[in-house]
Amino acid sequence: MVTGGASGIGAAIADRLRADGLQVATLDLNAGEEKFCYTADVTDRAAVDAALEDIRAELGPVTVLVNAAGLDRFKRFSDLTFDEWQKVIDVNLNGTFHCIQAVLPDMVEAGWGRIVNISSSSTHSGQPFMAPYVAAKSAVNGLTKSLALEYGPQGITVNAVPPGFIDTPMLRKAEQRGFLGDTAKQIEATPVRRMGRPEDIAAACSFFISDDASYITGQILGVNGGRNT
Repeated sequence: MVTGGASGIGAAIADRLRADGLQVATLDLNAGEEKFCYTADVTDRAAVDAALEDIRAELGPVTVLVNAAGLDRFKRFSDLTFDEWQKVIDVNLNGTFHCIQAVLPDMVEAGWGRIVNISSSSTHSGQPFMAPYVAAKSAVNGLTKSLALEYGPQGITVNAVPPGFIDTPMLRKAEQRGFLGDTAKQIEATPVRRMGRPEDIAAACSFFISDDASYITGQILGVNGGRNT
């Protein structure tokens, strides 16, 4: 199951895992165009559980989970309302909590599981006007490490991929609103001299899910063109 799988990074991850031969269900607020696309708000545990019932009925137990659903917000910290803060935390952190907790019984019963959390390179460097997003994604990294220790003995690996400057609809909207500065300068500051693609993140997820990564857990693999090392 890939959350946020209807567009951007989530859609690229879902496409890559399908190409790898997995049966993939996506969970998103918006309906996707591929088979096995389900709509649910990841902050609503009842909706997540209901979607999982349908997924299990069609595809069986869920033993692979990629948490890619995300929500940004650009605002000066002193101007944030608590409701605005809470909404970003709810989607990026609590949504991850709900989805992991909901699928864990399947993985524990199978004695095998793969969880990949999409966090953010902003957890390394910070980002002005994005305090709730950075706080939530930093917590996701910590959650990743804790669950890796807790569930490793049961055959479940938990890793995180913090994307860097990735060309997504969410990034382009932020660019149009003037929150990213000069895109050309951002690319110039990236050692590999290009923006990332959603497919770059999908490739890292594919590796973490593969048998080749069975001895890797609790890791934070930055895919950022060398901007954060």
